[in-house]
Amino acid sequence: MTDGERMSPGRRAVLGAAGAAALGTAATGLAGAPAAAAQNRGGGPAGYRGLPVPYVIGHRGTAGYRPEHTLGSYQHALDLGAHVIEQDVVPTKDGHLVCRHENDISATTDVSAHPEFASRRTTKSIDGTAVTGWFTEDFTLAELKTLRAKERIPGNRQHNTLYDGRWDVSTFEEVLRWAEAQGRRLGRRIWLHSETKHPTYFRGIGLPLEERVASLLRRYGRHRADSPQFLQSFEPSSIQRLTKLVDTPSVVLLSNAGTKPWDFVVDGDPRTVDDLVAPAGLRWIASYAQGIGPTLDLIIPKDAEGRLTRPTTLVRDAHARGLILHPYTMRNENTFLPAEYRRGTDPNAYGDAFGAFRTYFATGIDAVFSDNADTALLAAADFRER
Repeated sequence: MTDGERMSPGRRAVLGAAGAAALGTAATGLAGAPAAAAQNRGGGPAGYRGLPVPYVIGHRGTAGYRPEHTLGSYQHALDLGAHVIEQDVVPTKDGHLVCRHENDISATTDVSAHPEFASRRTTKSIDGTAVTGWFTEDFTLAELKTLRAKERIPGNRQHNTLYDGRWDVSTFEEVLRWAEAQGRRLGRRIWLHSETKHPTYFRGIGLPLEERVASLLRRYGRHRADSPQFLQSFEPSSIQRLTKLVDTPSVVLLSNAGTKPWDFVVDGDPRTVDDLVAPAGLRWIASYAQGIGPTLDLIIPKDAEGRLTRPTTLVRDAHARGLILHPYTMRNENTFLPAEYRRGTDPNAYGDAFGAFRTYFATGIDAVFSDNADTALLAAADFRER
């Protein structure tokens, strides 16, 4: 029996069924959200301020249940009730935007099984790190469309390999069209959360992301301040470029303490994430963005044993400057949870995710990225009703 097979399918089924039942109330604003928030959760005059706090961002769709960044993963997130659904975008050789977590597609597609592309395998320096594999910028869209998506971490999520090969590599425009179609079906606008990946790297090879993203947002009416759309990037300069092109709400993603955004490295900016989460750094971010997306460890650090310590003042400090917080990423499996919320010895079994959600929600965060939207939504509904 593999590790994935030992993960309790019964618990997953219970979470999914309970989530579907509970989320009907959450979606109509009956789970503690004010009526105005319920009326505006698909967009409208209230924009993102109308989402029911804490809201749930489907991380790469539902990466806990389907291969990430596929239309199947996005649809499952929507069906479970996720308030917002995330995409990462990278370019093709011929300038199209596709939805992949990385431009290296070795682990997320079957490209290695295509002998016609064997010679495309290469080593590149991506944000200062040597990466060997196959890269989207070396393929035309037509070539990428011959590939099929697969589970990125099959060792942790063997169940998800059931869906290997079911979906292709989606373009960002296909996702925008999908959101439009689902909005018509459900009678509300669908919230998306889209990230520019490695924007300095791509700008350096003549494939800038921001102009392409902005053009598509304008085409599909997602370029306004009240659009049901967030933009995000780990590079502040990418968000600054985007804010000059569209009025879409934006979020600066923040990696671990002590690290530095890659655009800062390239530009010689001495600041690190530690500086950006300090009051002066937050004021600077608030001058052009609406929120931050910090790691959960920036909200509550862990000790050497992986147990949570005392919360930092980041939530309070960010809110004082009008910024919302979208921390990442909550997952149900033991291996991804703080040590005190792990249960049993199987790293791929589900731990006490609800306990972890309670602790993080208590800090006052506005939303959370989660691979398991049903679990997150139940936890959020519980928190609002406390």
